Amino acid sequence: MAFGWAWDSLARQLPLRVTAGTFFLSSGLSKLGADEATAEGLHQFAATTYPFLGEQDAQKFVRLLSAGELAIATALLVPIVPAAVAGAAVTAFSVGTLGLYLRTPGMREEGSLRPTEQGIALAKDVWLLGIGVSLLVDGVNGRGCHRRQRRHRCHR
Repeated sequence: MAFGWAWDSLARQLPLRVTAGTFFLSSGLSKLGADEATAEGLHQFAATTYPFLGEQDAQKFVRLLSAGELAIATALLVPIVPAAVAGAAVTAFSVGTLGLYLRTPGMREEGSLRPTEQGIALAKDVWLLGIGVSLLVDGVNGRGCHRRQRRHRCHR
């Protein structure tokens, strides 16, 4: 029963971790063999919103993006990685994609947060922010409890 709190926590996090983890795994794997045109397109899109990325080679950018997505997938799908660590990674990534959505012209309807047809692909990443923050909160709450009190105070 000493580890009951850990199993309760993992069971609660499992749907979030598997859903987001498989998404990141698929996305990261799809970018591994990106051709030059795909790499250029992704790089140009990101560099338009985040100009500091423009100095980087397009192929290198896509390799790093792929590696980052695969690292996040691993953090989510390997249950020994603490929820707060996985949640922080997902939250940081989603803030970046939502920044693209908010700052790129044509992604939103004029004067609104509602996405245009082109913006839907990025706007839907708000669910990643929710998953990341949920994992962060769960990880921080579980860590902040004393061992004897975890079951009663943190996992009601």
